[in-house]
Amino acid sequence: MVSLSDVRFSWTSQSTQAPSHPTLDPTLDIESFNLRRGERLFLYGPSGSGKSTLLSVIAAILKPQAGSIRVNNTEIQQLSGVASDQFRADNIGLVFQQFNLLPFMSVVDNVTLPCRFSGRKRSAVLSSGGSLRSEAIRLLEAMQLPDTLFNSRKTMQLSVGQQQRVAVARALMGQPPLLIADEPTSSLDTQARVAFLDLLFAELDRSKSSLLFVSHDESLKHLFDRSISLNEINHASVHAVASD
Repeated sequence: MVSLSDVRFSWTSQSTQAPSHPTLDPTLDIESFNLRRGERLFLYGPSGSGKSTLLSVIAAILKPQAGSIRVNNTEIQQLSGVASDQFRADNIGLVFQQFNLLPFMSVVDNVTLPCRFSGRKRSAVLSSGGSLRSEAIRLLEAMQLPDTLFNSRKTMQLSVGQQQRVAVARALMGQPPLLIADEPTSSLDTQARVAFLDLLFAELDRSKSSLLFVSHDESLKHLFDRSISLNEINHASVHAVASD
């Protein structure tokens, strides 16, 4: 599902000694990284280690300066900006750290939103014989949200835990081949995190989606098929430690 080879990404900064010449501060230097189809992979590392940057590169939000990134049989680093946006809309479900729900829309409208931008996801829902609304409600119920919230409540009126579940339902809409979740359980206690993951895994079994789950909480990694420390595969972090 995901394959990275010799990927290097750097944020441009300005040198204080020579402000007219930009320098590159390496954030990612990854020789190899793979996620198998249907796999649930737990990627962990401390805050600031580049986890969110890596997710943005895999999701075709950021383009690396070097290397090859293949997602669902597509070399995404070669896509134009517009093509990258469409590829992401068609193939990836994203759960952001801050959820990024639209506060002026209802819960159901937030969940159906991906199908406005992706014909592939829309077709996947409609081909099952249901409607966009019925699939959104099914996902919200799978996330154990009460039906009293679906229509009358705007997302800004929800609790953090409820917003989190709406964000996951939205990411799962249209059965994307790849689900990427960036610290989605950081606001929950340990018991609530495990219960939440049980709900997520049950839905992944149904959709057959691959999962790349990122967190700094290593206590969760035994729940996944495989776990990887970003510091073990990211040579940029080794260089940073050596230079300190």
